[in-house]
Amino acid sequence: MDIGGVKIESKLVLAPMAGVTDAAFRAICREQGAGLTVTEMVSSMALMHQDKKSLQIMALAPGESPAAVQIFGSDPDCMGDAASKVCELSSCELIDINMGCPMGKIVSAGDGCALMKNPELAEKIIRSVVKSSDRPVTVKFRKGYDSANVNAVEFAKMCEEAGASAVTVHGRTRQQMFSGRADWDIICAVREAVKIPVIANGDVLSADDAVRILKYTGADAAMIGRGAQGDPWIFARAKAALEGREVPELPAYSERIRTAERQIRMASEYLGERSACLEARKQLAWYTHGMPRAAYFRNQIMSVETLSDVERLAEDIYDFLQNEERRGGA
Repeated sequence: MDIGGVKIESKLVLAPMAGVTDAAFRAICREQGAGLTVTEMVSSMALMHQDKKSLQIMALAPGESPAAVQIFGSDPDCMGDAASKVCELSSCELIDINMGCPMGKIVSAGDGCALMKNPELAEKIIRSVVKSSDRPVTVKFRKGYDSANVNAVEFAKMCEEAGASAVTVHGRTRQQMFSGRADWDIICAVREAVKIPVIANGDVLSADDAVRILKYTGADAAMIGRGAQGDPWIFARAKAALEGREVPELPAYSERIRTAERQIRMASEYLGERSACLEARKQLAWYTHGMPRAAYFRNQIMSVETLSDVERLAEDIYDFLQNEERRGGA
C-alpha cells in the first residue's frame, strides 16, 4: 500500500485507541507484524498550547516507522496549525484526522464523528490540514452518524477531493458505538467509489477476520483495534494467514505475562511510573483474560501503583503459571 508516496509494507494496521495504544503497546504490536501504527488522538487545541500530555501522546517509539500522528478538532485554522506543529515536532510519516470517534465528550464538542453531520466543515478541516502539512494526510471516519445518516461513500469522495491520501472506514455508525456487527458492505462501497487507498476497520478480532475483511471489501489494508487488546500476537497470526503460512498458536500465559510486564516498563519511560501503572491495570486485565484464577489476579491488578507492584504481581502470576504448566493445567 502506498499512501501519498509513503510505502506501507504490510496490510495490517494498528488502530488508534485512546488510553490503549501508547508508544509501548505500539512497539509490541510492531514486533508482531503491524505495518503501520497510529498514535492515540491528540487534541489540536491542547497541542497548540504545548500541553505536556499531548506531547507525550505524540512521542514515537525508537524505530517506529512508518507511523501516523492522529489529531482531532473542529476548527479548520486550529487543525491546520496543529498539523504544522506535528510536522515540526514529530518524525511521523503521516497525519491522520479523527472524524470517527463516537465518544460523547468528543462528539458534544463538535469533534470526531460529529463532523460526519457537517461535511462542509469537515472538508474545510481536511483542506486546512493538507495545506499546512508536508506529510500525506489520512482521514478516519465511520459508516455515518446514525442509521438515518449513512454517508460514508459521499464522505470518502469529499475526503479524496479535499486532498486526503487515504481513508479508514469503520463499518459502524456513531449511534452503534461498538455494538452490533460492522457493515463491511459500506467499506466495499467506499473502496469502489475512490481511487485512494482504503483501510477497513471493524470486527477484525482474529487472523481469519483479517483475511475475510480484505477479501470481502477489496480494501488495501485491515485495521485491528479491540482484537489486539491483550493480544498483540494477533498481528503475527494475521500476517501468517495472509501469507498462506501456518498460523502460530497464542504463546503460553507465562510468556504473555512477561510481555505485559515488559510493555509496562517501556510505558513508564514515556508516561512516567504512576501513569504507566494506572494504565497497567487494564492492560494486565486484558493479558490475563481466560487465564486460570484470572478473577483472583484481576483483583490484585486493580491495586498496582508502582513498577515494584507490577513486578511483584507479575512474578506471583508467573510462578503460579509455571506450577500450572508443570501440572499440565495452563
